[in-house]
Amino acid sequence: MSDRRDDRPFRGYIQVYTGTGKGKTTAALGLALRAAGHGLRTYIGQFLKGQDYGELRSLEPLSPLITIEQFGRKGFIHVGRDPEKEDYERARRGLDKCREAMLSGKYNIVVLDEVCVALYFRLLSEKDVLDFLDRKPEAVEIVLTGRYAPQAVLDRADLVTDMAGVKHYYDRGVQARDGIER
Repeated sequence: MSDRRDDRPFRGYIQVYTGTGKGKTTAALGLALRAAGHGLRTYIGQFLKGQDYGELRSLEPLSPLITIEQFGRKGFIHVGRDPEKEDYERARRGLDKCREAMLSGKYNIVVLDEVCVALYFRLLSEKDVLDFLDRKPEAVEIVLTGRYAPQAVLDRADLVTDMAGVKHYYDRGVQARDGIER
């Protein structure tokens, strides 16, 4: 599964990066980068994301240590508007792909990026995500990211980081910038 330099058995935990602040996906990507430096393999499944983000291109040279797939469509799901049927289908397929990666024996870490937002929009059921966590092999680390992490997910986690949004230039009308937010 890995080319780790450390001979101790790998024990995986469940981590959640949530909150209103910037940096949840970035923290998960940083973990994947650090893990790659130790020969660990990471699978990143991005829920709700179908846009061209910088991490897609920058992680290509790190394959097969880091594999990243997107399950969202190019458009955004907005609060106040119902998701489309395609959004539900993509989220379901994404969870299936993440489960397949988790159980494959090929990855030490599996990141479900923005899965908490997918739960918030009810694209996935809380039960399905908790069932996913119940099947976690001992030697696989799971990372769930996104705003609105439900209490049941927080309760199941071994580590929870709440990124607090204190101040953001987005509130002044600054749009997402290449290389910084996307």
